[in-house]
Amino acid sequence: MFTVEIDGRAIAVTNAQEDQARDLIESEEFLDDLMVMESNGKPVWNGQTPVTLRPATPDEKAEFHEADDLDDDDMDDEDEPCVVFLIDIDDEEDED
Repeated sequence: MFTVEIDGRAIAVTNAQEDQARDLIESEEFLDDLMVMESNGKPVWNGQTPVTLRPATPDEKAEFHEADDLDDDDMDDEDEPCVVFLIDIDDEEDED
């Protein structure tokens, strides 16, 4: 498991293999999502600060496994890694 960091802050954890995790953090779709998503009313990523990857800590791994938004089908599909955010992501509905 690997943790995605921005400016030293753990943002998300993934069960991807290292090569898959690197592809993820370099993908235009993922990076675009990080710029659109907000946490506490601020964009998760400013589009400039490096997005880095490191091995997940035991606590981060535990958060991944305890995530309420993952169902058993997600965990069974090894071809598609899952990503669990470690920060609060604002709901789009909250903006209305």
